[in-house]
Amino acid sequence: MERLREKYLREIVPAMMDRFGYQNRMEVPRLEKVVVNVGLGEALSDAKALDNASRDLSTITGQRPVITRAKKSIASFKLRSGNPIGAKVTLRGERMYSLLDRLINVALPRQRDFRGVSPDAFDGRGNYTLGLAEQLVWPEIPYDSVDRVRGMELTVVTTAKSDEEARELLRLMGMPFRRP
Repeated sequence: MERLREKYLREIVPAMMDRFGYQNRMEVPRLEKVVVNVGLGEALSDAKALDNASRDLSTITGQRPVITRAKKSIASFKLRSGNPIGAKVTLRGERMYSLLDRLINVALPRQRDFRGVSPDAFDGRGNYTLGLAEQLVWPEIPYDSVDRVRGMELTVVTTAKSDEEARELLRLMGMPFRRP
């Protein structure tokens, strides 16, 4: 069993039940999925950018990304409806726990001048979105193979009813929130 999932079952569930007064273990918020998204504005002019970003994303997540396409045409961006403009991966189960474990323990501490992640990036429904400035914080990505530094966005979707519950869940999992 994955290390973070085991920690969730043994330590986090009882702690959350005490803190929020849940009557049943099934009431305790849990992770539903993690979505990793890379936006590629340069894909309009450079077709190789999409391939390289997809390769990096599949190396990080262990799963083949889905190419996202533009829904609307925007003339000022020279964008046509249907053009490929990004890639995303939705992780569930063991891969989700594995990625989150590597994010918390390896990738975030490797960021330059890291002082913690924002505790305010919740959407009001218990979901947390985190932006990374470069893909080089992941140890799986060799520095020599990177053609261009790209950022990515990770969204952690939980079953929590409020941001407070989700913040406590992620804090107990080890997410390094910045002190206010």
